[in-house]
Order: sequence, then structure tokens, then C-alpha cells
Amino acid sequence: MEYRADLHSHTICSDGTLSPTEILYLAKESGLSALSITDHDTLDAYTDETLALAKKLHIDLFPGVELSAHLAKISVHILGYGMNHKEALLPFLLKCKESREQRNEEMIKKLSALSLVLTQKELEEKKTGKIGGRVHIAQVMVEKGYVKTMSEAFDRYIGDGRCCFVQRNVFSVEEIVDLIHQAGGKAFIAHPHLIKKKGVVESLLSMNFDGIECYYSNFPLQEEREWLEIAHKKNLLISGGSDFHGAVKPQIKLGCSWVDRQKVRLIFQEK
Repeated sequence: MEYRADLHSHTICSDGTLSPTEILYLAKESGLSALSITDHDTLDAYTDETLALAKKLHIDLFPGVELSAHLAKISVHILGYGMNHKEALLPFLLKCKESREQRNEEMIKKLSALSLVLTQKELEEKKTGKIGGRVHIAQVMVEKGYVKTMSEAFDRYIGDGRCCFVQRNVFSVEEIVDLIHQAGGKAFIAHPHLIKKKGVVESLLSMNFDGIECYYSNFPLQEEREWLEIAHKKNLLISGGSDFHGAVKPQIKLGCSWVDRQKVRLIFQEK
């Protein structure tokens, strides 16, 4: 059977809707050979239970995380893979958690000022992992009838730049890349297909990245080819994945984008 690895997925530990065990069972059903759970700002998915189940299901589970940075006021997402000194990341991840909690409180205040009343308790009840975020706020808004869909919540109220949006702490790209390297990992530009400013892309390609996420979600083959050419030209490693979130983004199926065994070995230095 062909070796397929989806190296970009999310669970309830950040903003996905499946648990780490559920996503592993889905990976098996989807015919995947390997998976990286790349939750935002947390490694909580990587428990003894999760690792044991991956082994039982014969799914190669590779450590990953997705971190956020800013460059020229543009949000840039960075994938970190293969961190073997995770303790180097923990103080930063705690800081991210505190920043998210503060942002949640401020967004709840803004929503309440518009008579869209939410409570911290309601958010905590919706949050199944340790980190709450906009997805959970949107879920409560749907349940309370303020909006019909989670997409509407983002489009009208809590999406980037909307009336109730609150910016989290801003970190530079260089800070995040250095942090991943200090943890013994490799840093990849996540979904560069979504970055529309050419100057930002050029700046990123001049930085100390190890690779690019060339295969991504449901993007056309031509766009993937363009990023593959850039990766080869810059001598960068190649990753790929679906960016699966579950019911939050139902149009994206786990395993719809993937990389082969050779690329996985280069990233994680398999012997």
C-alpha cells in the first residue's frame, strides 16, 4: 500500500472537533500511514494514550505544532516538526495559552456590548482541550442563536478585522523559527498559498526556514507545482497536509493532501 502522511491536522486540543484518539481512528479509516497533529500553540495531543493507540493502529505519529507570527502586519503560520527538546517550548506555549485566555475575555466583552452575551463559564464548558479560542466562542454563539453558523460568527463578528476581533500577542517570525530550532525541531512555512503579498513571501524565503508546506488542502495542482519549484530552488524540505479541523471546516477531509515516505524521512530523519 502507498505510504501517505498527512502532516497538518488539528484536534480538540486547539481548534479542531475530534479528539486525538478519534483523529487516529479516522487516519486509519482514511488509509493514511502517518500523521502529524499540529495543534495551535500546544503539544497536549501527544499523551501516552495517543502514542500507544498510534502504535496499535500502525500509524506513524510525528510530533508537530503550529505557531503564529506576524510580518509586516500579516499573520504568518509556522509549522514546527520533530521537536526532541519539548521542554524548550513549554514556557512559550504557556504564554500563548495565557494570551488566548486574555483575548477570549476581551472578545466576550465586545460581544456583550452588542447584546450578544456570552459567559466565561459557557466557553469553558465548550472547550474540551486546555486551550479555548474563537472556534469555541463561535460554537456558543450558534447554540445561543446569535448566528446560524460558525462561519457567520467569524464573518460578522470575530474573524480577523471584524468588530469584535482582538489581536493576540504578536511574535516575530524570527522569534518563532529560533524557538523551534532551540527545541530541536525544523521550521516550515505553513500554507504559503494563502499569503497574497509578494513582499512578505520574499522576506520569508530569505529567513532561516527548513522547509515549505508545498502540498496543502484542496489547492490546485498548479499552485503546488509553483511551491515545489521554489522549494527545490531554495534547497528547502517539502511538507504537506490537509489542515484538517473536523466539523469546523467540513470541506477539508483528512488525508486530502499528503507527502510520501521519502519526504517524511527527510523531515524526521528516519533511519
